[in-house]
Amino acid sequence: MKNTQELLNILTLEDIGDNNYNGISKDIGSPSVFGGQVLAQSLNAAYRTVSEKRTLHSLHSYFLEAGDLDLPITYNVQIIRDGGSFSTRRVTAFQKDKTIFILACSFHKKEKGYEHQMPIKKDIKQPEELFSWTDMLNQFGDFLPKKLKYFLSIERPIDFKPVQVVNPMDAKDLPPVVDVWFKIKGDVVNLTLAQKQQILTYISDYNILTACLNPNASVANFGNTQMASLDHSMWFYRDFDFSDWLLFSIESPSAFGARGFACGNIYTREGVLVASVAQEGLMRAIKK
Repeated sequence: MKNTQELLNILTLEDIGDNNYNGISKDIGSPSVFGGQVLAQSLNAAYRTVSEKRTLHSLHSYFLEAGDLDLPITYNVQIIRDGGSFSTRRVTAFQKDKTIFILACSFHKKEKGYEHQMPIKKDIKQPEELFSWTDMLNQFGDFLPKKLKYFLSIERPIDFKPVQVVNPMDAKDLPPVVDVWFKIKGDVVNLTLAQKQQILTYISDYNILTACLNPNASVANFGNTQMASLDHSMWFYRDFDFSDWLLFSIESPSAFGARGFACGNIYTREGVLVASVAQEGLMRAIKK
């Protein structure tokens, strides 16, 4: 995938009737279906059954089985409730007869209310000062571990610019913090709020578990650790656009028992809080 339109083509499902939808998968450099893709496709299915006057405000999900890249995914939407202000949906994703993912999500009509938000970090480096993943590949590709080099070489519809650049050849423990600027490629002018939320959900599964790995980076890395998303939750606050860079600011309060937990906030460059994310992931040392 090279741009926003190609990403939307993957996220937009085929309606096969009775609140069932089919989707295909795209390889992003991992052996199984990318969790962000399943999340975003599930939202696409849920949005098809909800009034246009209601927008997503929260989702909660579990990854049950690794998805097969070669098989289509069928998403079944259950209409749980349509109340006076909120609509609730449950989405179950299948491959053949196997359930691989479940999602519960809630939609809210537009209302006015009290407001506050946590501020963006002060004095954080701006994207113009930073290397993108592509820049890192071009500059340091010959020195990178083979697995990391391959991952960075995959063409994506998103540019990522990490604020904290880690030298993979200098193994040392790091703070449980990751800040990453990101921007999508291609035309973003006519995106609906539903499409923007689906794209943001897709992106939110990138980078987040890195914060869990950092405090043990002297001995643990993506090459010797089995990592996978176990659950994923998001809360959406305000409308936004993708015309400029957004910041995903992540921290990991804890890792224990082969699981790591991370949470983060997504901001516009101006410091408007758009969404919050929480995820627990598998962090299992690979035994040689």
